[in-house]
Amino acid sequence: MNDDMQSPLPTPSQEARQWAMFCHFAAFLGLVFPFGNLLGPLIVWQIKKDLDPFVDAQGKEALNFQISVALAAIVCFILMVVVIGFPLLMLLGIAALVLTIIAGIKANEGQAYRYPFAWRLVK
Repeated sequence: MNDDMQSPLPTPSQEARQWAMFCHFAAFLGLVFPFGNLLGPLIVWQIKKDLDPFVDAQGKEALNFQISVALAAIVCFILMVVVIGFPLLMLLGIAALVLTIIAGIKANEGQAYRYPFAWRLVK
């Protein structure tokens, strides 16, 4: 057997894939109340992280991305003083929406998703 060929990782169970997807989609709680985009993934991840390593990894990834988005939004609010913050905040919102949907779909397919530009504070 060739050394550079790796055996594929086993596909997570349907339940693990579903909870990983919920970790990503829980960020939409931010549409309902302030900081819900942080609390949603945090709560789902804390409750279900011991279910499967896949859920743990995707929960951390979702939480790290939402922390990054929150920090970027704060910068956008500060930049509103010089007007550039308004279009940047709109662009940030669209990017966060699209990337969160992609991550949720990939997680439900059993593929580990890594957000681009996410500051990974939670290890």
